[in-house]
Amino acid sequence: MEFHVPTLDSKEKSTELKEVILTSEPNADVNIDLDSKKIMIESEASAETFKQLIVATGHKIS
Repeated sequence: MEFHVPTLDSKEKSTELKEVILTSEPNADVNIDLDSKKIMIESEASAETFKQLIVATGHKIS
């Protein structure tokens, strides 16, 4: 699954978001492209789970 996160504007924010996702879903494969502000996640968990985690860290999804 892929999410566009326009509020992802620094390496620190991307690292923090990845840590939050992996804390909740440790088996997820998370790749963040800071230039395009996209997060690609491979996981058994639902897209809704990741949407909630992204929003809970103060980001927006478009």
